[in-house]
Formats: sequence, C-alpha cells, structure tokens
Amino acid sequence: MEFKMKKVITALLLSIICFCSVLYAGHDVHITFQQLPNKAQQFIQEHFPNNKIAIAKKEIELASKSYDVIFTNGDKLEFGSNGNWTEIKCRNGAVPTAVIPQQILNYVNSTYPDNLIIEIERKRGYYEIKLSNRAEIKFDRRFNVIDIDF
Repeated sequence: MEFKMKKVITALLLSIICFCSVLYAGHDVHITFQQLPNKAQQFIQEHFPNNKIAIAKKEIELASKSYDVIFTNGDKLEFGSNGNWTEIKCRNGAVPTAVIPQQILNYVNSTYPDNLIIEIERKRGYYEIKLSNRAEIKFDRRFNVIDIDF
C-alpha cells in the first residue's frame, strides 16, 4: 500500500511540474540591453551601433530560451540562448555584409547583383536569405543552393 501511495504522489508531482512548464513555455519577458547575453550586446554594438532599441525581450520555451531585439527603425535581431545571432531582418536597408558568409555574398553578387540581402537566418545545417526582390534562397552547410522561392 505504501509503495502504491508513493507512486501516486510521484505521478501527481510530475503532472504538476509538467503543467507548470507548459504554462511557463512561450513566455516573453521584457529585458534591458544589459540583460542580453554578452555576445548579443557585442554584436549589436559592432554591427548596429546607431540603431535605437525599441524593445528587447527574452522568449522562454519548454527546453530553450532566445532573445529578440527590435529597433525603432523596424530592424529585428534574434539571438539564441548563447548570444549568437539566429536571424537578422532589415526593413530599411541591407544586412551588414560583415555577418554574411562570404560564399553567400559571392553567390548573391554574381547571380543577383542588383539586390540586397534584407534578411538572413541561420538554422541547424543551413542558411536562408531573403533578397530585396523578395526571392528566398536556402543554402546547405557547404553553401550550395538547395532551394529558391519567389
């Protein structure tokens, strides 16, 4: 009987923990610039020094957290929990060339010379960019083009 009761209590506690985790997942917390990871702060200071931050927030998911920074001009940056950028969206100009892998720059400059890279996303195993002509191009980890969508 005692073993059965311990099992029921353990199951109940695990259920409560899971329920609370689900409630907390997807939770956004507004933060200051200083509360961003150091790598994210350095990235912003180096590549977006003149942009004014409208809002910074930490997004908490079940198993991870990420950071979003939105500037007053509409540009948006996303960072992983370690502070490395995962997505850059520039509404009023191009993504800084210093953050774009050279192979992607070479491809865009030779294939779409009159277009700017206005978005770049770095995911596990590939990059995806969006050009000013609205073309979306996906590159594998070796920077081969694997998909184009207009």
